[in-house]
Amino acid sequence: MTELDLPAGLTSRPLAMSDATAVYEVMAAQEQEDVGKVAIEEADILADWQRPSYDVSAGTVGVLDGDRLVAYAEHMGGDKGDAAVHPAYRGRGIGTALARWMQERARAAGATVVGMPVPQGSAGDRLLAALGYRVRWETWELYLPEGAEIPARPLPEGYALREATPDDHPACWSVLEDAFLEWAVRDREPYDDFLASVVGRQGFEPWHLRVVTDPAGEVVGVTNVLLFGGDEGYVNKVATRADQRGLGQAMLVDAFAAARSHGATRSGLATDSRTGALSLYEKVGMQVTSTWLNRAIDL
Repeated sequence: MTELDLPAGLTSRPLAMSDATAVYEVMAAQEQEDVGKVAIEEADILADWQRPSYDVSAGTVGVLDGDRLVAYAEHMGGDKGDAAVHPAYRGRGIGTALARWMQERARAAGATVVGMPVPQGSAGDRLLAALGYRVRWETWELYLPEGAEIPARPLPEGYALREATPDDHPACWSVLEDAFLEWAVRDREPYDDFLASVVGRQGFEPWHLRVVTDPAGEVVGVTNVLLFGGDEGYVNKVATRADQRGLGQAMLVDAFAAARSHGATRSGLATDSRTGALSLYEKVGMQVTSTWLNRAIDL
């Protein structure tokens, strides 16, 4: 792999699991600068990095000023990447070097395109646009205002909503993958990766993974809800089997209520333009608080 073209005094190296905290700090500083709040936790990074299929050292690079990590990039496989530069180190060509590294890493892995999310109008957005990256889709972060309630929608007769058990995990994986692969162009996530990133996520509790079962007891809907920052219920994933559409509102009500019972005072989620679900969430009173673009380039 070609060496990064970095400003004098900066060095680079592959990262390891022990660097997760430093990566989180860089990403958090960038998010605070760009959108006025931090929307990532260290547990998010660890959950991705601990997937059995992922080789952290092969898929990442860090930029250091002495012993301090000031930027990073990674290729997560397929067409998916991410990067961050500490705001204090912007304007020095680091982002351009990381973009080129990511392209080279993705090309070497056999990808024909690679992209990453950036806040709309941010320094990263402007840089990628200048480098020829196109917009593939938009992602919106939405929140339910504090004190607001989504009107309850009862489940059909014979259906039930409950915490998932270990016996449900294969079905949860299947429902989630089937639903997301209707619009996401990627390989099917290995089951062990699902376990590592969802059930094995730092701080996981049984109430974080919830299922809807039909009258026959089969899992037909899955919600993964997290408690972010101690006071925010965040729906990380929600999906139903293709023949069971219409359960989503009941699942949202349940997820937000479960988070509230564990200390959440506000609730949020993200959706993107590939799903067509934005209007659904707005109709139940959720409000867009930030917009992100997934920018990509052909290799």
